[in-house]
Amino acid sequence: MPSSKNEFALYCCELLASIGPCVARRMFGGFGISIDGLTVALMTNLGSGDKLWLKADETSRHQFEAAGCERFTYPVKGVPKSMNYYSAPEDAMEAPHLMEPWARLALEAALKAWALKTKPKPKAKTKPAPKPTVKVKATPKPKTA
Repeated sequence: MPSSKNEFALYCCELLASIGPCVARRMFGGFGISIDGLTVALMTNLGSGDKLWLKADETSRHQFEAAGCERFTYPVKGVPKSMNYYSAPEDAMEAPHLMEPWARLALEAALKAWALKTKPKPKAKTKPAPKPTVKVKATPKPKTA
C-alpha cells in the first residue's frame, strides 16, 4: 500500500479508473474522489487508518453490508452521524479489476443522487395577485361667498 495520503488517494483513483478518469481533491482532512464532477468516493481516516469509502444508495447498501463493509459514521457533538458511503471491500483494494463492480455501484449511486438534485421542482401554487386598489383623494369643494 502507498505510504502517504496523497499516494493513497492516487492509488484509489487507479483502482476506480474503470469507471472514468478520477480526480482526488483535498476535503475535510481527506480527499473527495470524483468523476466528471460526481463524487463517487471519499478517502479519509475515521480512526482506523486511511480508507476508501464508496458512495452507496438504498439499492446498493445491502450489497456493501453483505460484503462486510463498514458504513461511514462520524461523531457530531457525541452523537453518531452517518453518510451513504461504505468502506471498499478489502479484496477489492488489491486490483482495479476487483474494484470494478464496486466502482460501478458507486457511480450508479452518484448518478442517482445527481438526478434527484437536478429534477425540476414543482412550482408552488400561488394565489392570484390582488387587484390593485386605487386611492382617490377627494377634491376640496370650492368655497362659496
